[in-house]
Amino acid sequence: MKKLSLVIAILAIAGSLQAQELSNFASRGSRPVISPEIQGDSVTFRLKADYATVVKLSGSWMANPYGGTVDMTRGENNIWSVKLLLPAPEIYTYNFVVDGVAVNDPQNVLVQRDGTRYLPMLFVPGERSENYVEATKHGTVSHPWYDSKILGYSRRLTVYTPYGYEANPKKKYPVLYLLHGAGGDEEAWISMGRTAQIMDNLIEKGLAEPMIVVMPNGNPGQQAARTLNIPEKNINWRSEEFRNAYVNSLCTEIVPFIEKNFRVIAKPESRAIAGLSMGGGHTISASILYPQLFDYICPLSAAGQATPEQIANLKKAGVKLYFLACGDSDFLFEGSKALDKTLTEQGLDHTFFVSDGGHTWSNWRLYLNTFARLLFK
Repeated sequence: MKKLSLVIAILAIAGSLQAQELSNFASRGSRPVISPEIQGDSVTFRLKADYATVVKLSGSWMANPYGGTVDMTRGENNIWSVKLLLPAPEIYTYNFVVDGVAVNDPQNVLVQRDGTRYLPMLFVPGERSENYVEATKHGTVSHPWYDSKILGYSRRLTVYTPYGYEANPKKKYPVLYLLHGAGGDEEAWISMGRTAQIMDNLIEKGLAEPMIVVMPNGNPGQQAARTLNIPEKNINWRSEEFRNAYVNSLCTEIVPFIEKNFRVIAKPESRAIAGLSMGGGHTISASILYPQLFDYICPLSAAGQATPEQIANLKKAGVKLYFLACGDSDFLFEGSKALDKTLTEQGLDHTFFVSDGGHTWSNWRLYLNTFARLLFK
């Protein structure tokens, strides 16, 4: 009886696979749905939705990127479409809204993860986005784990090593510690920030020094990204006990772990730290608590401040680059202006890079593509 049940199960699976294979062959003969399709100065989005009554498109390039939509029109074979003017070169995200329900584009394999959301990408080529595409020579992205005594468990890192790292076992590299913002994790800079592509292109073109980039998880209650389905701790990082727990772990555990396990130049002049939003606050805190550790400091759209005395300590430590950046319509822009004022009053030579736009990844990619060229020179 057991053998008969096994045979029936195998035949059922085989039949299902055959049906799927036949379906794949059948679909090859039909006209494919292409979405998004860039043609000259326009882009067309399409979605096959047989039973939909209203379909709209929502995109991050729109005047209202947090809810604005445009209507799509039903066409032949129930394919809904809309043709729009192509936005400026950059990476954008979008989704369809089908009868009030957000739906991703099933035809688009380019997807990025923003916290717990997966969003299709519209890649518009041009000068601004030329370093966001794949280069010819690729570095390696790995995910090592380090043990944190401060936080009480093993935690996951994302580490980029440049092209040639494996081939030359004697060469040592400087390190950029690159920190994400609230809602992100150790994969945010790779998924949305295009770190690997930007660094590959800059290094290949001779515009940046070959370097290692370390991207930690800035949420002390998480061991790793939520996609690993590991239970989280409920840590109140505002409490006195945990106020600087992550920053202390970064500086006294992560940095030594990297310098023990990777071929790095373990000197302040070969260490840089940068971060966006919450990570910008972490960057400022790390530079204040450990002023001798990093010679390159880059707060981006930062949620944090420093006192005149703290800036004076940094000046004494001999910081080589202080790169402060923010969008002129960012809700944290006034804070960045205040920090710029303090830096100026204390006589700390720095760059205040002001861009258009707000608290968005389009700006943070731009900042990385800009300040990475200035490091370790």
